[in-house]
Amino acid sequence: MKPLNDRVLVKRLESEEKTAGGLFIPDSAKEKPAKGEVVACGPGKRNEKGERAAMEVKVGDVVLFAKYAGTEIKVDGVDHIIMREDDILAILN
Repeated sequence: MKPLNDRVLVKRLESEEKTAGGLFIPDSAKEKPAKGEVVACGPGKRNEKGERAAMEVKVGDVVLFAKYAGTEIKVDGVDHIIMREDDILAILN
């Protein structure tokens, strides 16, 4: 799958099974994580001159994104989100 323009395909990373205190979190209480790995990037959006602006994220980056960002899709049975690069808040090191 190849996203268009400034869109990014992100695979959600699994949330923690246990709290810092050692308590196990049941599936019904887990929040969907707002962290994921970039799987594919588009070529970038066009500026006023019609030139492509380079994307700041690249495949393999682990990113934080807004809780309700993008559109959830399944790719080969795995949950992914397709979103605009602007919806990404940070790249984690």
